[in-house]
Amino acid sequence: MRILFYTLVSLLAFAGNSVLCRIALGEETIDAASFTSIRLLAGIIFLAVLLKLTSGVDSSSSKGSWSASLMLFIYAVAFSFAYVSLETGTGALILFGFVQMTMIAIGLYKGNRLHALEWFGVLLAFSGLVGLGAPSLEGFTLMAVAGIDWGIYTLAGKGSTSPINDTAYNFYRTLPFVFVLTLVTFQQAELSDKGILLAILSGALASGLGYAIWYMALKGLSGTQAAVVQLFVPVIAAIGGVVFADEVFSLRLALSALLILGGILAVVLGRHVLNQRHWSNQKS
Repeated sequence: MRILFYTLVSLLAFAGNSVLCRIALGEETIDAASFTSIRLLAGIIFLAVLLKLTSGVDSSSSKGSWSASLMLFIYAVAFSFAYVSLETGTGALILFGFVQMTMIAIGLYKGNRLHALEWFGVLLAFSGLVGLGAPSLEGFTLMAVAGIDWGIYTLAGKGSTSPINDTAYNFYRTLPFVFVLTLVTFQQAELSDKGILLAILSGALASGLGYAIWYMALKGLSGTQAAVVQLFVPVIAAIGGVVFADEVFSLRLALSALLILGGILAVVLGRHVLNQRHWSNQKS
């Protein structure tokens, strides 16, 4: 039940990031670079406090890694700039479509072979991405980059023995990247109270707390389960976009979602079934 709770909270946080970012950038209350910088800074501050409060509970020396921090930063930047031109549901669908494809590709690189059902799922997912129609090419590319980086970041979290420590130090290490981003873009900064508040909520709650809880959830999820549960995020995000950002959940988006999520589900479940058969054959 605890893992289920952590997972549900994480999924809501992921969807919340999409909704908060799209509202902020869609209404032009803040520029993408400032949103990213404030989001990460808010996450750093929140996690520093959280780490202080839990220092007696978790005394692990685990402190994340520079590679995970770089993936986190690139994801955050690409995510923000993508939502300048993408609607909430479309952006989340592209993001988590590429998250799963990245996890599948890394599995292939490590020696996993795709069988007929899994290849069918990959082709189905790609057809769904094509069926999205004509989203902004720049937005699509940036969100694809964000998805690839988030997939790598998620896989890095599978080995975490100290979720709060690792998440906090991963955020801390983004500070020099944030400084450079701010230095390069500060002349184009567009700020408002609403935009700053949305970025802080995204950074502190949906990102800082949400990602720490996701690392907690990953400790009790298999790779297949971690892949499958994230498929619910685009649905939640699309509903959030309709409710909070006055967006329309179109038939085209719904059909693309079915193809992409169904295809990826076929891949991850196909792999799970094949692994189960292999294990049963070994036992017999």
